[in-house]
Amino acid sequence: MASVRSDLAPDTLTVAAGRPPREHDAPVNAPIVLTTTYHETRAPEPGDRVYARGSNPTWDPFEEALGALEGSDLPALVFASGLGAAAAALSLVPTGGVVVLPRHAYAGSLGLAADLAAQGRFELCVVDIADTGAVLSELRALADRFDAGQVMLWLESPTNPMLEVAELSVLTDAAHAIGAVVVADNTFNTPIVHRPLDAGVDVVLHSVTKWLAGHSDVVLGALVTSDPTRRERLLAHRTLHGAIAGPFEVWLALRGLRTLALRMERSQGTALALAHRLAEHPAVRRVRYPGLPSDPGHERAAEQFEGFGGIVSIELDDVATADALVAAVRLWLPATSLGGVESLVERRRRQPAEPLTVPEALVRLSVGIENPGDLWADLDQALRRAAAGDAHLPHARAPREAGQLS
Repeated sequence: MASVRSDLAPDTLTVAAGRPPREHDAPVNAPIVLTTTYHETRAPEPGDRVYARGSNPTWDPFEEALGALEGSDLPALVFASGLGAAAAALSLVPTGGVVVLPRHAYAGSLGLAADLAAQGRFELCVVDIADTGAVLSELRALADRFDAGQVMLWLESPTNPMLEVAELSVLTDAAHAIGAVVVADNTFNTPIVHRPLDAGVDVVLHSVTKWLAGHSDVVLGALVTSDPTRRERLLAHRTLHGAIAGPFEVWLALRGLRTLALRMERSQGTALALAHRLAEHPAVRRVRYPGLPSDPGHERAAEQFEGFGGIVSIELDDVATADALVAAVRLWLPATSLGGVESLVERRRRQPAEPLTVPEALVRLSVGIENPGDLWADLDQALRRAAAGDAHLPHARAPREAGQLS
């Protein structure tokens, strides 16, 4: 891959990183390499590809680009899924150790950690990650029971789907003081909004499926670290456990990454405008979005992040109203997942793995790149119909001017 200057802005890196060398008649974009094995003209040496479970040339440009975006001098590691990446990250915890995990986080991470804890791999300590004092107290208590290297602090900020904001640097410093390794899931923010490695985090996790790839057409995960030894451990886990990505999916993810900054800018701007409108809507009981000055995490987010993200969560009066809202939208798509170009809506407790502390009537909105006015018009009419109990009546076309957002 061609070298890229480290002083480039993130929005430039999304376009410039991971390009082939500038040679005459060479392609501008990295090609897809479809192979399971490689020619051998001598005995294998360290760094040789040998077999496609260990390496593929199509992975290299994506891994280089994501590593640069997260501020690491090392390439990222791409995995077959976000959960595959999470499994590799959790493998850093020694048997008999402990994982401190947010009570609200990606359901797959929570489920995997709980399953491993049930098998006796490690203990699980669930905390309110936004309560800094409580987390610090828990870390101090664990320091009395576990040796250095036996503790992992798992961060997610903002949390899914409650959008709680953690004090990343404070918690990371406290974890390091007791010899803990710190993992941060940066799926919601992406490196456009925040780079956890800059806060001292050891390993950054992404569900590439979401904002990074951005088109709801691939399932991938990734890990980023600045520690060569730790990266080798994670690479060995990927190779031995087989959570490897298909080259076509990674090529699509790199293609999606090229527009990440533009998509995030659009989604964040629309999310903020919608959050302000939703906060005034009579059918909405509460809006959760760090961009609102009234949000508990607003000051922390403003201090730590370069934006507030493209996810908005709202709470309605009851489950029936929330389900009616999802049934009444016509532009928003009723579906799980997030981070695509299309706007998605879902009542999260419909998912059986969602924590019971998530309100039953909470609806998560993943804001896409459609016209903001059209998105608001659709939400407004759906909210009104849901509150009135007529979500299944034939749709009336909303006046175009009703959808204009300033």
